[in-house]
Amino acid sequence: MTSYTLLGLLLLLVLLQSVCLLAWQDYKDYKVFELQPRSENEQRLLRLLAREKPHWDFLGSRRSHNETGLRLLVSPTQVESLLKLLTEQQIEHRILLDDISELVQAQREENRRSKSRIQLPLIDVFGGFYTHAEINEYLDSLPQRYPQRALVKLFGWSYERRPLKLLTISNGDRRSNKPVIFIDAAMHAREWIAPSFALYIIQQLLDNYEENKKLLQDYDWVIMPVVNADGYEYTHTDSRYWRKTRKPTRDPENIGTDLNRNFGYKWGQNDGSSADPAEEIYRGEYAFDQPESQVVRDVLLHYSDRLRFYLSLHSYGNYFLLPWGHTSSFPTNYNEMMEVADAGAMAIVHATNGIYSYGSGYHMMYPTSGDSTDYAAGVANVTVAITMELPAGGFLGFDPWVSHIEGLVTESWVGVRAMAEEVIRRYPPQS
Repeated sequence: MTSYTLLGLLLLLVLLQSVCLLAWQDYKDYKVFELQPRSENEQRLLRLLAREKPHWDFLGSRRSHNETGLRLLVSPTQVESLLKLLTEQQIEHRILLDDISELVQAQREENRRSKSRIQLPLIDVFGGFYTHAEINEYLDSLPQRYPQRALVKLFGWSYERRPLKLLTISNGDRRSNKPVIFIDAAMHAREWIAPSFALYIIQQLLDNYEENKKLLQDYDWVIMPVVNADGYEYTHTDSRYWRKTRKPTRDPENIGTDLNRNFGYKWGQNDGSSADPAEEIYRGEYAFDQPESQVVRDVLLHYSDRLRFYLSLHSYGNYFLLPWGHTSSFPTNYNEMMEVADAGAMAIVHATNGIYSYGSGYHMMYPTSGDSTDYAAGVANVTVAITMELPAGGFLGFDPWVSHIEGLVTESWVGVRAMAEEVIRRYPPQS
């Protein structure tokens, strides 16, 4: 290699590094406000603003099950108009963080440094937040390590042609048509702790098989660690707080759809979703117009006749959310679902004193139309369907540090294991 060739390669590396730095949104001078609505009228106003001001990122409270305050992330160009409105409406507020960019950069560097010690395809769940490609590399290694108990299938592709893979875990006895527990994660791109928890569940069922083999005696587990692959990858490469998919909309100024408003059961209701592509809860042009929601739909329908438990992992809030999200009424087996959620909540409080609230999504949080658990219960006839809002971490709630991962996922596993045990007890295989 000549000195000119070497110099050229060095210049290329510098250029590529510069491009990566320019691509990454640093959130310079983005501010975090805390708003304290003191009346129902003020709460209604803030809910309305969350719809009308899509560039004001309403994040909920730090521990949303017992706080009334709302956190709001705004760009420097939006601060003046926000303060003007809050002053006019006399809504109590304060600045929690004047510039979030240092936090974003510090967490990015912590993740990079921590993962540098790890040699793929092996991973350390506690040691970092992994990209979609890294997670797939890990999944692909599992059938070689556990040839009798792990099976990876390609079930579809994202809009940007990322492979969407499912891992099936069994006890290796080759019995067919067992009841199924299906778990997915990361419908919303910025909720990084959800894939981490999915990976931890995988390790508990494979690496810690002896401790958990009763969970696999009569049931198979199917796990999809990342649903919104494009959006999730985008949060690693470009914009940490991105939520939606990356498929363009009819509005060239706005990209992406909220996958959890894109499912074809009670899709399109304005109370719980939006027809405006600028909004974070944009539901798409029609149900299942996103390839990622199509894949989850296909999995639910594929296993419909034996799918006993569907669990969708989100963050944050310490909730077990049951159907329905689109209406204040309840499904016919709501009480049975509540008993499953109760098993998880009680196990967590006894183990760690962590408090989970549980009930229908409509009553516990807010209306949602076109969400995956409503579709699972209403169309796929899943016996128990629950959205799990994992605990908050970090400053904004869904931005935990790497050092937080272990505590969050180990506590959450206590609850999921207890719910799975309750499902297995209640719904044994048909002889």
